[in-house]
Amino acid sequence: MKIGILKYRSGNLASVANALKRLGAGYLVTDEAERLEHCDAVIFPGVGHAAPAMEDLRNLGLDQWLKMTDKPVLGICLGMQLLFESTPEGDCRTLGLLPGRLEKFKPNSIKVPHMGWNHLEQIKNHPLLNGLGEEDFFYFVHSYFAPVTEYTLAAGRYGDLFSAVVAKKNLMGVQFHPEKSSRSGRRLLSNFLDLAGSSEGN
Repeated sequence: MKIGILKYRSGNLASVANALKRLGAGYLVTDEAERLEHCDAVIFPGVGHAAPAMEDLRNLGLDQWLKMTDKPVLGICLGMQLLFESTPEGDCRTLGLLPGRLEKFKPNSIKVPHMGWNHLEQIKNHPLLNGLGEEDFFYFVHSYFAPVTEYTLAAGRYGDLFSAVVAKKNLMGVQFHPEKSSRSGRRLLSNFLDLAGSSEGN
């Protein structure tokens, strides 16, 4: 099994690659859609600003690949946010694979960005969350958040309630950084690898 790590301007590549290496998973870091076709699943990482990230995805043709693939895809942080329809960050349209527009946290009684450890409020059962519960904490760094929708598996709360884990068919996303979330993050990535393995040959 091989996991593709999507390489683009806003990717958080090294820490994701290291996390997969610790789990004993084979991986390929690439910005070429043709090479992603030879992977069993794809991790779509991201840090930084949405507008230049989307520009880079379009220039590389990866926006269309993400819209067409039926391989398991896990978006991380900005990678998850870009799955939605639009964002006020640069006021840009994003991939539109999940319904909803991102919002920015309001710095009334909270510090922005939301940075640090937080737990999840699970809404639905899903194999991505196997073995995880509200006693597990994950590491977040973000100023924008996705609304809670029918595709939300688990929510986070930081002033506002927001989507922390989402899934729609082959697409999954997490607002936090599992590669920086110790044991709980390793469990989630291991669950994704199990999903990727179960989809091999399909």
